[in-house]
Amino acid sequence: MKRDAFLLKIIRLFTFLFIIGLFVSGVTAIPLLLETSWLANLMDGKSAIGEWLTRVHEALEQTQAHYPFLFYGTDWLAFGHFVIAIAFIGAWREPVRNRWLFDFGLIACALVIPYALVFGGLRGIPLWWRLIDCSFGVFGAIPLWFCRKWACELEVQKS
Repeated sequence: MKRDAFLLKIIRLFTFLFIIGLFVSGVTAIPLLLETSWLANLMDGKSAIGEWLTRVHEALEQTQAHYPFLFYGTDWLAFGHFVIAIAFIGAWREPVRNRWLFDFGLIACALVIPYALVFGGLRGIPLWWRLIDCSFGVFGAIPLWFCRKWACELEVQKS
């Protein structure tokens, strides 16, 4: 019985961290001008990353000046992150019953990789930046994989 309590506790911790990650990812999709300004200043344009961030910031400034409605797309991106985070509360509350959410999350994390590589390539995003985007799928999958594994173990123990 002690193992059951431990597994439930660790599943909830990992799920909570995943929820926080989704929430933070959503929040950061909103103040793009401010974030890119900070990052571009921090990197000082003296590296490939710095040059890229400066270019992105300049593009966002021009977009804000002429087409601010385009930022509505990233507002909806943030909303999507918040909604998915809310869905994972079900996995946090009842991980065995809602184990399907871990499967869903793992599939979504796997799809991040081809999505970032293909659409990033079509949009002219440098490969190294696309690999950073891919890392979100990889690092997101790690806690979900363990949660799924442990939820399956709890399910077997309950039967």
